[in-house]
Amino acid sequence: MPLIKTVQGKHPQIPEDCYVAENATIVGDVILGSQCSVWFNAVIRGDVHYIKIGNKVNIQDGAIIHATYQKSPTIIGNNVSIGHNAMVHGCTIQDNVLIGMGSIIMDDCVIESNSIIAAGAVVTKNTIVKSGSIYAGVPAKKVKDISKELISGEIDRIANNYVEYSSWFKEE
Repeated sequence: MPLIKTVQGKHPQIPEDCYVAENATIVGDVILGSQCSVWFNAVIRGDVHYIKIGNKVNIQDGAIIHATYQKSPTIIGNNVSIGHNAMVHGCTIQDNVLIGMGSIIMDDCVIESNSIIAAGAVVTKNTIVKSGSIYAGVPAKKVKDISKELISGEIDRIANNYVEYSSWFKEE
């Protein structure tokens, strides 16, 4: 049974069609959209500010979603994949974005739609990743523009796959 906890009178809102793994943690002021999945050991901690997550978002194993006390909420759009062990903190991620494994998105960043953050990248405070960009490195910098093939071939494919994967676990 996942840890779903009320904090300061605020309880996570999780639609019936979402999958939350048995050892995931979701606390406080968190709203999930439809068809989301929160995987093993992932933590979504809406204790210090709100976290709003759109539709068809997958938060993969070990990822951490948090915010900044009284300053920066975390807002995640639709069709977003947050890779294994990524950290997303007090920022905005728009629609159709892939956040690579082990990457870090810091406070007050904006990751615009149709973008990819490469595995292991560190997107430093206040960075704006323009729509259609791929960012990589430490600190993360733009490495190239994204192609339409990469949007459908990676961003859409991964988000759709995670909807399917979650259905396997709901059947049990």
